[in-house]
Amino acid sequence: MLPFPLLVLAIAVLPMVVPKWWEHRWFQALAIALVSTPVIVMLVSTGRVPELAHTTTEYVSFIATIGALFVAAGGVYAIGDLEATPATNVAFLVGGALLASAIGTTGASVLIIRPLLRTNAQRQHTAHLVPFFILAVANAGGLLTPLGDPPLLIGFIQGVPFFWTFRLLPVWILYVGSFAIGLYIADKRAYAKETAAALTRDRSQATRLHVQGAHNLLWLIAIIGAAFLRAGFREVAMVGIALASYFGTRREVHQLNQFSLAPIIEVALIFIGLFVCLVPIESGLAAHAEALPLHSAWQLFWVSGALSSLLDNAPTYAAFTSLARGLSVGHDNLVAGVLPMKLAAVSIGSVVMGGTTYIGNGPNLIMKSIAEKAGYVLPSFARFAIFAFAAMLPAHVIITGVLAFLDH
Repeated sequence: MLPFPLLVLAIAVLPMVVPKWWEHRWFQALAIALVSTPVIVMLVSTGRVPELAHTTTEYVSFIATIGALFVAAGGVYAIGDLEATPATNVAFLVGGALLASAIGTTGASVLIIRPLLRTNAQRQHTAHLVPFFILAVANAGGLLTPLGDPPLLIGFIQGVPFFWTFRLLPVWILYVGSFAIGLYIADKRAYAKETAAALTRDRSQATRLHVQGAHNLLWLIAIIGAAFLRAGFREVAMVGIALASYFGTRREVHQLNQFSLAPIIEVALIFIGLFVCLVPIESGLAAHAEALPLHSAWQLFWVSGALSSLLDNAPTYAAFTSLARGLSVGHDNLVAGVLPMKLAAVSIGSVVMGGTTYIGNGPNLIMKSIAEKAGYVLPSFARFAIFAFAAMLPAHVIITGVLAFLDH
């Protein structure tokens, strides 16, 4: 089981300690191979090749789906400069959160962030905008479907029904609604501080919102349909959609979006190691679940969420659903082998608390990078973590109470 935490630690630490080396694909591949090869040797030598084959199949399905989402969303470019009122910014936040569950948190973040920044470019008091959008669009917004966030996609591939996560709609409303209210209050105060000249300039430079590469929206809808195909057909369809989108999109649109295949290549390399190293983790946690001091749904919510704040939320979800599966043995009415309340707890914690830090979820850093290049000043790592935890805490407390009540 040791290679899994070692790999997760390497993914978190190496980009900060040796950033120039980490930029090279050969170095990433070497680090992943060094950690995952002992697991492969163990599985082969102990006759567990079927488990290795099964996790390879799951990996192919995962990377094909997330790759198709990444490519199709990267071919859509939203242009416009609306009047930057508090109501407009809240509409961006809610609209982006809805899109996140349809096209993924990464796709929605990239699509929404640029028109949002352009809309508010004439204002001066805007430091609060991107942090709220990270919480809502890059994280909590993806809670409703397996296409919304990688943790839920892993759950879907492992047997969780596609529409099961729709049951988390009240949770989605709780978090996104609290962020929308918080943004409106903060932005109304900031708007009152703007000079008359800044507001006049903002109104005079307003232009309507329109989209380039709109045909890729049809490919995004096609991805939703392809998710319901049988294994094998599904992956072929995803690859076909990605190729059609990539070669059918004008180069200018990709350039405007600063689109590159580098991020998805890095994800593909990292996750092949994670999927391999998860095999002994899943069996180990399931076998020894009762011996660990984590039995209640609310405990799973907090621990999976805390680790998702500092590590990648997808492997965190996979590990804790394995633990929950072990705790669910002998019970009835299971979802993919897990009690529904425990599955909901891990799903909510992994997805929502990924927004606690800049490194909790990939889109967080993407939004931060785009905003800073556009001239926006964002909080430091520590200040953002304090803000994010405080902004989410009321909803966290409510979820904890509900989980504790329903789990009994």
